[in-house]
Amino acid sequence: MNKEQQLTIGWKEWGALPELGIEHIHMKTDTGAKTSAIHTVDYSLYEKDNEEWVRFVVAPIQDDDDTRVECHLPVKDKRTVTNSGGMKTHRIVVETLWQIGTHQRRIELTLACRKKMKFRMLLGRQAMRDILVKPDQSHLIKQN
Repeated sequence: MNKEQQLTIGWKEWGALPELGIEHIHMKTDTGAKTSAIHTVDYSLYEKDNEEWVRFVVAPIQDDDDTRVECHLPVKDKRTVTNSGGMKTHRIVVETLWQIGTHQRRIELTLACRKKMKFRMLLGRQAMRDILVKPDQSHLIKQN
């Protein structure tokens, strides 16, 4: 991808997770975070077709835990993640389609409680490969 075609995003953007039925979610870009994370209020593991799956509930709107989306995806991994405060937590990792403007790609998401955070989704650097981030600008991508 050349510089004219390179996707450029700001430090915060609106995106979507179409496979999860989430049309709009406000996300913060974080080049210090390896993996992206989404605010999950509840989850449970189960087996389907000899594969481990997770049912999880996302509250995608900041300060609104009443609007919820129930999601089901295969478990991609389970990892220990160190947050910005140095605390280690064990998290479920799933993979889904992420969309920003007209651009789409598959990304990994960890399921985490982000209730105290300002953004319900954190976009980590693995999801931002080949994307330019302008940390002094925001909302550079037009919503669909």
